[in-house]
Amino acid sequence: MEPHRLSAADARRVAIRAQRLDARRPTQLVPLVRDLTLLQIDPTAAIAPNADLVAWSRLGSTYDPDELVRALELDRSLFELNALIRPIEDLALYRADMAGAPSYETSRAWLRDNGPFHRDVLALLRDTGPLTSREIPDTSVVAWPSSGWTNNRNVTRMLEVLALRGEVAIAGRRRRERIWDLAERVYPPDLPAIPSVEAARLRNERRLGSLGIARAKSPAMPMEPADVGEAGEPAVVEGLDGVWRVDPRLLDGEFAGRTALLSPFDRLLHNRVRTLELFGFDYTLEMYKPAAQRRWGYFALPILHGDRLVGKLDARADRKAGVLAVTAVHEDEVFSAKTRRAVDHEIADLATWLGLEVSS
Repeated sequence: MEPHRLSAADARRVAIRAQRLDARRPTQLVPLVRDLTLLQIDPTAAIAPNADLVAWSRLGSTYDPDELVRALELDRSLFELNALIRPIEDLALYRADMAGAPSYETSRAWLRDNGPFHRDVLALLRDTGPLTSREIPDTSVVAWPSSGWTNNRNVTRMLEVLALRGEVAIAGRRRRERIWDLAERVYPPDLPAIPSVEAARLRNERRLGSLGIARAKSPAMPMEPADVGEAGEPAVVEGLDGVWRVDPRLLDGEFAGRTALLSPFDRLLHNRVRTLELFGFDYTLEMYKPAAQRRWGYFALPILHGDRLVGKLDARADRKAGVLAVTAVHEDEVFSAKTRRAVDHEIADLATWLGLEVSS
């Protein structure tokens, strides 16, 4: 079909609307996660845990992190797999592929060599119920080899492999520590396994719905792909090369923007190449850099205003002192008085949600 022809502003607004960051705020957590398709878990909590920070950016200070705990551990309307939180119904899109996990031969060989260990873990969970990895004995035959921090962390690695295979699942958390159980006691018993080819197509459609506009093919990304195959319809964007895929449901209607502070892991800008193309926004998470080499700060929050990404907030939550310590607001272009007020309002709302006072 003939590609849709979008202005640069049209493309940005499609992306913002898809991520539920326009003026029409969502009001409930689980429907929000269905729209976004996922919340990423990350151990960094300079402001707040990433999943909660992403939810707050959309829902505002009425969002209670206990809602996420209830959805994961009591209602089972969400589930956690491979450091991503998804709607439970989306598990059907991954079950067919679980039988072939893990995908790397080295991991498959390690699992085969540790058959008795595999059986020991399942038997213990079946007999005792949910356990943390520290409560499960290491009966491995062959140690997990790695040049990184996972070297010889055999119980954790076995649980993660079995989770990818759909044999065990995360039943909850004790603070940050995962609690594991048999998948049959965590996941719904009647959830279908959609065949792999159909599931891949549906995953692409779901992903495009959450991104609004994306490339059919793009470089591999950790944890979740950034491309969408043939989902949606073709589009060309003014000033940009090549053809995009767009969700046509997001092309109509008036756009009303707002101001939002975003996590560095927010899906609006997680794909830095796409972010630079669509928004002209240069951003790098700098917590891995020496302090002297940082331009914007340890965990700078990108600032969305209307249909533009306009700056970065360098702030940290100092819970011991009871303050949200604001080091700087970096303006990519000089803010108008109206933009400044809107950004200040979001900083105050963030502090209110955290139960802290703003300190600058």
